[in-house]
Amino acid sequence: MWLSGVMASRIEDYALLSDMHTGPLVAKTGSIDWLCFPRFDSASIFAALLGTEEHGRWLLAPESAAAKVRSWRYLDRSFVLCTEWETETGVVRVTDFMPLGDRRASIVRRVEGLSGTVRMSHELVLRFEYAQVLPWVSRTLDGDGEGVLVAIAGPDAVSLRGPHLPVAVDHRHRGGFDVGQGETLDFELVWYPSHRPIPAAIDIDEALHSTTARWQDWAADCDQDGPFAAEVQRSLLVLRALTHEDTGGIVAAPTTSLPEDFGGARNWDYRFCWLRDAALTLEAMLTHGYAQEALTWRNWLLRAVAGDPEDLQIMYGLGGERELPEKELRHLPGYENSVPVRIGNGAVDQYQADVVGEVMVALHRLRETGSTEDHFSWPLQRSLLGFAERHFEDKDQGLWEMRGDPHYFTHSRVMMWAAFDRGVQAVQTSGLPGPVERWAELRDRLKAEVLAQGFNQELNSFTQTYGGTTTDASLLVLPHVGFIDYEDPKMLGTVARMEKELLDADGLLLRYRTDSGLDGLEPGEHPFLACSFWLVEQYAHSGRAAEAKLLMEKLVGFCNELGLLSEEYATGERRMAGNFPQAFSHLALVRAADALQKPPVG
Repeated sequence: MWLSGVMASRIEDYALLSDMHTGPLVAKTGSIDWLCFPRFDSASIFAALLGTEEHGRWLLAPESAAAKVRSWRYLDRSFVLCTEWETETGVVRVTDFMPLGDRRASIVRRVEGLSGTVRMSHELVLRFEYAQVLPWVSRTLDGDGEGVLVAIAGPDAVSLRGPHLPVAVDHRHRGGFDVGQGETLDFELVWYPSHRPIPAAIDIDEALHSTTARWQDWAADCDQDGPFAAEVQRSLLVLRALTHEDTGGIVAAPTTSLPEDFGGARNWDYRFCWLRDAALTLEAMLTHGYAQEALTWRNWLLRAVAGDPEDLQIMYGLGGERELPEKELRHLPGYENSVPVRIGNGAVDQYQADVVGEVMVALHRLRETGSTEDHFSWPLQRSLLGFAERHFEDKDQGLWEMRGDPHYFTHSRVMMWAAFDRGVQAVQTSGLPGPVERWAELRDRLKAEVLAQGFNQELNSFTQTYGGTTTDASLLVLPHVGFIDYEDPKMLGTVARMEKELLDADGLLLRYRTDSGLDGLEPGEHPFLACSFWLVEQYAHSGRAAEAKLLMEKLVGFCNELGLLSEEYATGERRMAGNFPQAFSHLALVRAADALQKPPVG
């Protein structure tokens, strides 16, 4: 039965596929509702995620309305998705994956009959340029005489191969077929530049085997054990899946405009590379034995920020692109009518004082593992410290990219402290050249300044901004960079204050109180999952191991069946919110699990 106007699935009911160039989302219903070809940040050809099936999707699922999903899983340590349905007439499996290693932008869908006979529905709705362009679709034969469905619009083309190709019905392609026990039917959708010939068919068996093996071989190197080893391994796999294979750029998420508040305007495009997120990913990779991936990111960083230090940005495109203008797509109704739908990100033009610190901390960690600086990498870091010095007195927009007025955010000032501290250590411990006395002076000035203006004696707490009276979950990062000990009375007082101000009814931590007006947006969002993982880390390092474990168990319980996490969790509605899967959430999960592996304090 064909339904019109079907809305997207719940966020947690999606799976990520990846070829380390782009990352489509496949719903448990069998519909691929989000796909950008050939890169994460390319325009979509399926955008049902941000509207209805009219905005593009690829459905392959049993026709029966009574069909039930009896299994939904990745093949062990991979992004090869297996979905098994049971119907009144039989059982069928669909295996979805993106071939790795061949630079071929394609999705393969294999249908296998496990028992009986199952009638399958097949619908392809192609909508290029974020559902703004209807492609010209035709049926043709390739050089081997095989039938191929071809869609072309401007510079882009896709072709669909397989048996029982769907037929045109009102600007869609629909069809159906039976699959019996022991039968296997393969379909491949491949993108290519429209001026080139239709790509030849591939060996699906070989592609499935090699893709599975590549994911599993990479995951086998993961250095982790303990009660949350499986969650850590999946999180590291997610970080790998969100890393562009060629450039080394790491996207914050493969999606745009999944709402932080359903029906609200906090909808942002996360398909870009934040220096902060990438630096934290580098640290996670180093901790778990992936030194080569860390070096690849460092090289991406060197290319991205090369040039005048005054042109430093907080984020870049996958290849280091600087122009990421924010635009609203008014023709898309948004996920569950959450508008606006945005592409690009206006925060690219913000000054965020913490970013240099994040980068310097990560590169310091890379040096500690034995990596040597080259003729470019250390001069770049010196120029970053020069940038930080020139902007020493400037207010900023903070870690959370506030769209209100700039302030002196305590977290930002601490990260500036961390930047100069790592510069001093580079000179003193690694023998690198630099104005160590000047950097030490700036570091010490920042330490005194933060303690005097970022700590409220009456509240016995660090505050979100200098002279403020409220907390911010980013203050939990202060011990991460060595500014203060986890068990310091000032830190313990801050945690106590945070627990009063920011914990929701389910014990999850909000980033900050959005009703303060600091972010320049309407109030309202759900707990940001990374913050609660930071709280696990704080508990684990300050003698509250039992509470840390309980909170960790709750948080990993929010992962979907595939081990994926979004940006936020709507506790009242018991559902995920925000872009998905979110690198920041998985990074914080890894840190929290690592903290729980350390011997308890006290």
